Amino acid sequence: MSELKILLRDERLNYQPGETIEGVAGWRLDQPPRSVELRLFWFTRGKGTEDVAVVNQLNFASPQSEEGRTFSFTLPPEPWSFSGQLISLIWALELVAQPGNHSTRIEFAMSPTGREIQLHA
Repeated sequence: MSELKILLRDERLNYQPGETIEGVAGWRLDQPPRSVELRLFWFTRGKGTEDVAVVNQLNFASPQSEEGRTFSFTLPPEPWSFSGQLISLIWALELVAQPGNHSTRIEFAMSPTGREIQLHA
């Protein structure tokens, strides 16, 4: 049975540009993985084509079958999290283990207010 988890420090889900997002990436896999990677990225959700951009990534060296590793990323100045009538921009962290394509993700908001900006009334 495979299990991957991302635990954020203080369980925060709201950040401002330039802040540090940190926590622990953990996994329990049936066999030692060839690679384990944590990705910081944003994506759009809604009507039209989905856009995705990986902003930073961390490759964990010599991963074992079961362990937890700390991580830290400094958030960029933009783009900000928003939600409109047709599209939303969401920030996320995704933990991926290979082989087997095991993954998990956690979504969070990043803007000057520390909250998702609402573009509709």
